[in-house]
Amino acid sequence: MDLYSNLKKGERGAWVSIWTYVVLSLVKYTAGTLGASDALKADALNNTTDVIASVAVLVGLRISQKPPDDQHRYGHLRAETIASLIASFIMAAVGLQVLIGAIRSLAEEETAAPSLFTGLIALASGIVMYIVYRYNLKLSRKINSAALKAAALDNRSDALVSFGAAAGIAGAIFGFPIIDTITAIIIAIMILLSAGAIFKEAVYTLTDGFDEEEGQELSKLAESVSGVIRLKEFKGRMHGNHAFIDLTVTVDPMLNVIESHRITEEIERRLENVKPFSTVLVHIEPELSDNR
Repeated sequence: MDLYSNLKKGERGAWVSIWTYVVLSLVKYTAGTLGASDALKADALNNTTDVIASVAVLVGLRISQKPPDDQHRYGHLRAETIASLIASFIMAAVGLQVLIGAIRSLAEEETAAPSLFTGLIALASGIVMYIVYRYNLKLSRKINSAALKAAALDNRSDALVSFGAAAGIAGAIFGFPIIDTITAIIIAIMILLSAGAIFKEAVYTLTDGFDEEEGQELSKLAESVSGVIRLKEFKGRMHGNHAFIDLTVTVDPMLNVIESHRITEEIERRLENVKPFSTVLVHIEPELSDNR
């Protein structure tokens, strides 16, 4: 199964998330309004941002499937990362809106206790989102999709938020209505933290960040190839879930072209075996005495 087939299969998980979030956000916001639950309404608004984030993942997955062209020699694999960056700003804006609304509600002299059914809806929503999380996590592992795995972890966060909302509503029903509003504030903070995490990861990828530990492991693997005298340079960057690795190694200057080429093929084979979705480019240089 190639990279583009995996990206296509990943769309299923994105669609499952989108429709689940749409239904739950509508149900929870309506129930939160009728049942006087700030926590449930905040949870519903959180799900609206998740709809946007899931659509961004879907759009990113589709654009990423476009093959390389004259203006995009490395393909369009970073499209989903750019979409995630945009989604992080939207999530942050909604998180601030929820936080401001909850603080204003906290300042009110009287806070109405939420209805019992709002707690039941929050609890049911948490269970549904946990099921979606398990589905997307299993699919992400099957197709080796980092984007879908991130979406699955977002599903899990939303399940925990809903369970937290249910707990806050329960506390409010038992005589502490302010707990419901406090829970809404906590949910807003969780939205902001999630937005910050997505922003940080997207910027890290777009600025060609590459995991240092993984780079060291791949470097050692390249150095272990028979015929390699020294690893002179190693560079790595991520385009979506695909890695582009450039490295320079030195070899015996007396080797002929065929022998040197065999070394490059062996390096590429070993690295691509460890990191299947990658493109490895190896540059060979002669090891001269003044390089030592």
